[in-house]
Amino acid sequence: MQREEKMAKTFKFVYVIILVLYLFFVVKGSDVQVKCQNDADCPQISDFIPIFYKCINNICEVLKPKPFFV
Repeated sequence: MQREEKMAKTFKFVYVIILVLYLFFVVKGSDVQVKCQNDADCPQISDFIPIFYKCINNICEVLKPKPFFV
C-alpha cells in the first residue's frame, strides 16, 4: 500500500515539474522581437491566419485586423 502511494506522489511531482518547465519555456520564447527596416522584413504567416506584421520603430509589431462584425 505504501509503495503505491509513494509511486503516485512521485508521478504527481514529475508531472508538476514538467508543467512548470513547459510554461516557463513558452513564456520565455514568446518575447521575441524581430528587427526590420521595412514591412517586407517582417515574417509572413500563411493566408489562413489573419495576423499581419508591420515595421514600427524598426521592430515588427503584430497588427490584428478589425472584426467583421461589430
